[in-house]
Amino acid sequence: MFMLAVLLSFQLSSQTQVDKLEVDNILDSWHRAAGSADFDAYFNLMTSDAVFIGTDASENWKIDEFKAYAKPHFDKGKAWNFKAVERNVYVNEEGDYAWFDELLDTQMKLCRGSGVLRKESGEWKIAHYVLSIVIPNENVSEVILIKQEKDDRIIENLIKQ
Repeated sequence: MFMLAVLLSFQLSSQTQVDKLEVDNILDSWHRAAGSADFDAYFNLMTSDAVFIGTDASENWKIDEFKAYAKPHFDKGKAWNFKAVERNVYVNEEGDYAWFDELLDTQMKLCRGSGVLRKESGEWKIAHYVLSIVIPNENVSEVILIKQEKDDRIIENLIKQ
């Protein structure tokens, strides 16, 4: 019985490692597709109900909205070019959901990405992605001053709704 438990544990651990590698490869492929402005490859790696949250407060897009935003950039042959310099991937016990965080080298300098992937018909797809700009703690006060007026307007409008 003990040996069976050890084998099952090893098998689950092994599958988790395979899933983590697959997720890592999907995310790298997704970023490469944007870098080469391959619209179809990029969006085929996302679920049909995916959400993309960008760095601007207004950028909380369902997949169709995100496609409409992204299409002109991809059509110009130059979307965005993100390269992961650090990534952590986690997979649930059932092996059907994964979540991650990554530090990215981008045209905006360092950014942080995080999100969720869901396995659909045996393939990992990006279901939710959040992009944020990394701000060193010692520069937060300066950034607050830069964005304060716009943020106050956004907050005021949201409270009124």
